[in-house]
Amino acid sequence: MTTLTHRGRRAEARRNSDKKPDSEEDAAADRDLNDDDPGDFKDIRLTLMEEVLLLGLKDKEGYTSFWNDCISSGLRGGILIELALRGRIRLEPLSIRRKRLLERKVLLKSDAPTGDVLLDETLRHIKATESAETVQTWIELLTGETWNPFKLQYQLRNVRERIAKALVEKGILTTEKQNFLLFDMTTHPVSNATEKQRLVKKLQESMLERWVNDPHRMERRTLALLVLAHSSDVLENVFASLADDKYNVAMNRTKDLLDMDPEVEAAKARGAEMIWAVLAAFNKS
Repeated sequence: MTTLTHRGRRAEARRNSDKKPDSEEDAAADRDLNDDDPGDFKDIRLTLMEEVLLLGLKDKEGYTSFWNDCISSGLRGGILIELALRGRIRLEPLSIRRKRLLERKVLLKSDAPTGDVLLDETLRHIKATESAETVQTWIELLTGETWNPFKLQYQLRNVRERIAKALVEKGILTTEKQNFLLFDMTTHPVSNATEKQRLVKKLQESMLERWVNDPHRMERRTLALLVLAHSSDVLENVFASLADDKYNVAMNRTKDLLDMDPEVEAAKARGAEMIWAVLAAFNKS
């Protein structure tokens, strides 16, 4: 998996005493997706997968780098984190037999629809499995990286294109056809540069002006997006516009953050276990 490098030219929430029904909790989780970050605009809500793809797309060309072979698995990791943040899945509790993040299985918490096609398709896959699987196994299954022909049914197909179409529907991307000598390809240039700039600025500020030097004080979706951007090899796109001194500070802080031990950090933060489990899976791969 990717590692953080400098450019060559540069040196779950507390529960109420009266537990709400699952359907109410699910609705509340979906309603409050971005409420932890008061700086977000509420008129356009993006999933983590949409944000990762948006960061990876070339603005004018409308496609990701041909050399990026990490973004596919990164998007699948984003699906698992998104489902966990929405209260649909969780990791099994710690036990004597299973203490490490990569040993703990992904459990279905609620199968209530999210309204997102990819998330709901993944929920159906998780519900349909006879035996629970780990985070790392689910990323492999959703990507199609399995030698078991009976488990190829769990592969999510055309993920980038489906996410791009969702961004088109939200008015952030547009659709064009480009000719590449031997073939034509559908591309999705950025049409709403403001939304992408907002996203980049949020991540830059989280490492600079709003740096808290503690992942447990960071807004969970921001932490998740940093983990996913790193795992998808698009983090350079976030900091590329910074001046050299700020770039170095931001990259060093991000490296320190992602070099933390996921096992230790997950034990400290209830509600963010899936984020650290996904990071642990990518660190191992």
